[in-house]
Amino acid sequence: LADGEPPRERRRRPVKVEYEEPKREPKKEPKREPKKEPKREPWEPADWRRQLENIRQMRSARNAPVDSMGAARCVDPQAPPEVMRYQVLVSLMLSSQTKDQVTAAAMERLRRHGLTVDSVLETDDETLGRLIYPVGFWRTKVKYLKQTAAILRGEYSSDIPGSFEGLLRLPGVGPKMAHLAMDIAWRQVSGIGVDTHVHRISNRLGWTRTGTKSPEDTRKALEDWLPRQLWSEVNWLLVGFGQQLCLPTNPLCSLCLNQHSCRLSGLGSGIRLTYVSHELRPADDPR
Repeated sequence: LADGEPPRERRRRPVKVEYEEPKREPKKEPKREPKKEPKREPWEPADWRRQLENIRQMRSARNAPVDSMGAARCVDPQAPPEVMRYQVLVSLMLSSQTKDQVTAAAMERLRRHGLTVDSVLETDDETLGRLIYPVGFWRTKVKYLKQTAAILRGEYSSDIPGSFEGLLRLPGVGPKMAHLAMDIAWRQVSGIGVDTHVHRISNRLGWTRTGTKSPEDTRKALEDWLPRQLWSEVNWLLVGFGQQLCLPTNPLCSLCLNQHSCRLSGLGSGIRLTYVSHELRPADDPR
């Protein structure tokens, strides 16, 4: 600088100040507990033990169609075990939408013809149809019998499957038939066989927590509370009871020991009563 000149001020450059933002931790979502299913309180019908005992008493004569013509009675007792089991299965397959009397007559004709897996496969469809007619849906059942026999010969050495799941794989075999086949043929209880009789009576007696719309729903409802040791007996009891007394229409309520604890109580009283020396008989019994 020249003498006497004041010093020049240096231009100050603006300084940019940057502030570091504190690192933000990602928000932790609160742990969501898995939704717990509401705990189902154990339930059973209030008066079921007395109702069951009453039905046992009303069924003590064992003279319903199921007692003499059910699947267990339609087999050849002299046949080898695997043939007997097959005949049980055939009887159950024919019984769908068919009265026991008609099923039993068809089974007798089949046995006279020869009722084994091989004989069914060797019989032409027309002949097989004549043998089982007039069971319900006989044409469809001819097809199912042939298809099932082919599976049994090819996969099970002409015996029937020894499991519920295996039986369900067979054409024309549903849960009711599979459970009954396990019970009758293999002496193993896999579930309750629920047909229209068991379905109807269980709802009338209040044995389902809420009304059920199908036999399969009724099976699940019954298995929820009924002791397992009764699963086999309850089918036999209710089927015969439904054939003789607790009919689909015009039930004979006045003869029923459960008339005071039944949801249907009073609806059938006095209608089509059949008194035969205090012996219960099917409503269509001609005697």
